Amino acid sequence: MRPGGCRPVRIAVLGVALITALGLSACGRDDGGDDPRTVTVVGNGKVTGVPDTLRADIGVEATAADVSSALNESSAQVTKVTDAVVAEGVDRKDVATQQVDLSPRYSNATPGGSSEISGYQATNTIRVTIRDIAKASDILAAAATAGGDNTRISNVTFAIDDDAELMKQAREAAFDDARSRADQYASLAGDSLGKVQKISETTSGQEQPAPLQRDSSVAAAPVPVEPGQQTLTFSVTVTYALT
Repeated sequence: MRPGGCRPVRIAVLGVALITALGLSACGRDDGGDDPRTVTVVGNGKVTGVPDTLRADIGVEATAADVSSALNESSAQVTKVTDAVVAEGVDRKDVATQQVDLSPRYSNATPGGSSEISGYQATNTIRVTIRDIAKASDILAAAATAGGDNTRISNVTFAIDDDAELMKQAREAAFDDARSRADQYASLAGDSLGKVQKISETTSGQEQPAPLQRDSSVAAAPVPVEPGQQTLTFSVTVTYALT
């Protein structure tokens, strides 16, 4: 055999292997893809209701020369506030300690000198949940009277405590909206709407601030409280199959 005579055979074998590999690749390919055809839409639903609950943070500040005196005074005052709101009809279990804070107070430094601790300020804050909106004005006034001039009311918000029925209505409205949108897209694409593949949801609007949201000292006179109306917004993301 002449030198190099085996080369044509090797080339032929490689050529057959290459053709075989290409043939297997073509057989395993699916131009249509394996993923189902779907459409994903977002539906929105809104319902309106009247708040039935008011929450407020009520704090009392006390300043004294030493830590113990400041803490004791603030504790005594917040106890009076708690007893006052309970006497006005708030369930004691709806009164919870929100924050206890103690910080030093400094004297003004003289030129060239350094400031020194001149006393301590203690703040004791409770969160009160008022479930009878009609009594909210009198309850806040009673708290202010019991706590004195150092009473602070903040973070006043309205909420719908029993919102199960409203949320059901909002959920139905959101899903109907999603179905309508999906139907339209399927029609535009020349398809029919299939089964639901995936659902996810979000809600908002359960609480809204009242006019007394910012920190403020209040007088003992009744505080005007108007709950107004509250809108619950429900969004649902739905994925449908296309057939």
